[in-house]
Amino acid sequence: MDLAPISRTAISDTIFVRLVEEILTGRLPAGEPLPSERELALTLQVNRHAVREALKRLQQAGLVRISHGGKTRVLDWRQSAGLDALTGLAVAGAIPTRQIIGDVAVMRRSIAADAARLCARNATPQQRAAITAAAAAYPPADDLHALAEADLTFWIAVIDGSENIAYRLALNTLVAAYEEMGREGIYALGVAEFADRSAHIELAAAIAAADEDEAYRLADELLTRFVTACQSGAEGEE
Repeated sequence: MDLAPISRTAISDTIFVRLVEEILTGRLPAGEPLPSERELALTLQVNRHAVREALKRLQQAGLVRISHGGKTRVLDWRQSAGLDALTGLAVAGAIPTRQIIGDVAVMRRSIAADAARLCARNATPQQRAAITAAAAAYPPADDLHALAEADLTFWIAVIDGSENIAYRLALNTLVAAYEEMGREGIYALGVAEFADRSAHIELAAAIAAADEDEAYRLADELLTRFVTACQSGAEGEE
């Protein structure tokens, strides 16, 4: 393994990112042992404590298995990693960023459409009112930053109203991934969805009316616009 030394001012975060890139690009293949803490510290020119902290984070991310008294081995990230690996995959270039964004868009559509259906069923009157207000607050289409904030506020309200904690945690992960990959660029790609204030108001009305089927249909139709934009963009790059 050919790793360049890390600056002495770096911390375990830098070591973690470097090793994530090596694993996700396959330069450190699944099943292979990592060098010892001592060897990594010498190669990267850092202290062993920083290396140990980075290795713990790699294990928490599902990228390595630490065996006390034995070797630390690289895992197959496709079988062991979670959604938190999305950003690492984009940064490492292991999978094209546009493909990751497209895959996230499909997942987002599935989760959000079902969340809208559940929200129509489960939301309290206060939550329905908040969703209606969030839709009405969508800004003019030419203010991309404000649109991004309004869209996040709207979907947080919908997913919270669904009462599905797994959907809420998935949303947190996707938001973090969007931030790392460039949220403004992503929103520019999906402006046909994000800037349609009337479609969000119509969806909010279906939720307020407790119309589960209509809420699902409207959400799926709206979110498909971003999926289509991602697919069209990918075809244009081929």
